[in-house]
Amino acid sequence: MAEPTKPAKATLPTGVFAVEVPNHELLKLAYDSFLANSRQASATTLQRGEVRGGGKKPWKQKGTGRARFGSSRNPIWRGGGVVFGPRGNENYTKRLSTTSKRVAVRQALTLANQANKIIVDAIKTTGKTSEVAKYFEDSKFHPKAKVLIVVDESEKTPALMRATNNIGNALLIRATYLSVFYILNSDKIVISPKAVAAVEKWLAKEEA
Repeated sequence: MAEPTKPAKATLPTGVFAVEVPNHELLKLAYDSFLANSRQASATTLQRGEVRGGGKKPWKQKGTGRARFGSSRNPIWRGGGVVFGPRGNENYTKRLSTTSKRVAVRQALTLANQANKIIVDAIKTTGKTSEVAKYFEDSKFHPKAKVLIVVDESEKTPALMRATNNIGNALLIRATYLSVFYILNSDKIVISPKAVAAVEKWLAKEEA
């Protein structure tokens, strides 16, 4: 296996990896948008008409000195229904224009490049997890470092997927699936030369 190369800013297109980042507002919007769009509306609660029981009036209407109640499933009672609770059909989606998303990705890649987090290299493997693990060790990555491996579509082979699937701190994605969330949450980014070209083709023509 070839020795890992060092981060090389000169090989990275400036139109993608060296853009102006006036502030982090757009990055925050893109980050929150990714999380919101990944959220599932799985929480549900029962309204008073759906709670089991409560068909019998707790006590008679008058003469007890207590407040009038028709059902023990009233929302103010313990074990009663829930008022305005989640119903499982909530929409948490946050919309962000395609242009804004790509500008945010360029800004995130620029920050990663400035922090020397990017390594331009193609990981070679026969499908063994130990080979990728040795690559990380030779690259002097921290054992717990989160590594993002970015490849071109043609490079995402079954062998590479099999070799990286068992490494909990490694994530393998195609170049056009880059997102602000993945970039900012990574300690190191290993991107292949073909993926650099794919990212440039995908992002460079978009106007900020």
